[in-house]
Amino acid sequence: MDDTTAAEPAALRRRLGLTDAVTIGLGAMIGAGVFAAFAPAARAAGSGLLLGLALAALVAYCNAASSARLAARHPASGGTYVYGRERLGPFWGHLAGWGFVVGKTASCAAMALTAGAYVWPGHERPVAVAAVVALTALNCFGVQKSAWFTRAAVAVVLAVLASVVVTALTSSRADAAQLEPGADADVTGVLQAAGLLFFAFAGYARVATLGEEVRDPARTIPRAIPVALGITLVVYAAVAVATLAVLGPDRLAAAGAPLAETVRAAGVPELAPVVRAGAATAALGALLALILGVSRTTLAMARDRHLPGFLAAVEPRHDVPRHAELAVGAVVVVLAATVDLRGAIGFSSFGVLVYYAVANASAWTLRAEETTARRTVVRTVAAVGLAGCLLLAFSLPVTSVITGAAVLAAGALSYAVRARFTPR
Repeated sequence: MDDTTAAEPAALRRRLGLTDAVTIGLGAMIGAGVFAAFAPAARAAGSGLLLGLALAALVAYCNAASSARLAARHPASGGTYVYGRERLGPFWGHLAGWGFVVGKTASCAAMALTAGAYVWPGHERPVAVAAVVALTALNCFGVQKSAWFTRAAVAVVLAVLASVVVTALTSSRADAAQLEPGADADVTGVLQAAGLLFFAFAGYARVATLGEEVRDPARTIPRAIPVALGITLVVYAAVAVATLAVLGPDRLAAAGAPLAETVRAAGVPELAPVVRAGAATAALGALLALILGVSRTTLAMARDRHLPGFLAAVEPRHDVPRHAELAVGAVVVVLAATVDLRGAIGFSSFGVLVYYAVANASAWTLRAEETTARRTVVRTVAAVGLAGCLLLAFSLPVTSVITGAAVLAAGALSYAVRARFTPR
């Protein structure tokens, strides 16, 4: 009989080393967004695109540093849900976990549809459903097998991106003058672009949410997060420079598939199908990492009865939260089969920025004996990260802010209902 929902919840086995943790972080960050995110960011910031990217990277660095320090202190599945609960109180942990699970479940469906659009245009839904089923099944056979798949996906995507950058920067169409900020680069546009580009970096949370499955987490996680973030920053900066130099801000803003448009403009149209294949691979890799992260946060919330208790079960043979993974996969399948979420998940942006705001507020409470860094450094980074997250969250389009706030309000209501009717 399964006893995993007893008072002493079953723990996950620590299987992931530093390379695996870095790879999972890269798989989550270097996702399909790199193939599409620069166009809406260019529409917002114009020639100030690189300024928006730099601001997003600064906020991401602060969030990553705070998350790494907290993960070393609290190496359990759940990420900021656990940190908020332990450092600020149950309500803040619940709110962070709620925003992450709801927002990222929608992102899973959107990523699956993105993969479908690249693999078989016009038949996105069946491909998306098949992808979710296959990757959920892969996750159920152990986190290490997921890490192997992610490693292969990351290698393919990095090779494709490298070919785009080299092709663009060595072409006669590359013009360094197009990289300079012009009169169209106003503060509002740069802030909104930073909010949109922030999700190019947001995947480092996946390393923290897998904290219970990482070997020597106090040492491994603080090393893995900045390494993964640093590699991603270099890759994204190179791609941004290449696309902007070839297309310019106006043409980049109007591009439906910016990287494919870049290689065509650079005079190598035969590379466009390779870019499409890379985008599909990136979407699948990001989808896998998203399912991993959402299921582990679901596991942590179920252990505390913020979600149904049966989701806290850990399957002993492969050491995975199978109930949580199957539940997440089932919800994503339904969404991918019935709803077009690619243009309607702005609330996910707002929710995840609030999620990281809670992480920074939690890091602020770390005492000197709880971290190897100086407390003044820890608090400065946390304060900058918290302010940056809130600034970017409220710089998003109004509809995204309103929808995101409504989602968080629903989470707060669910907490109040649970507190009212759950026996102490």
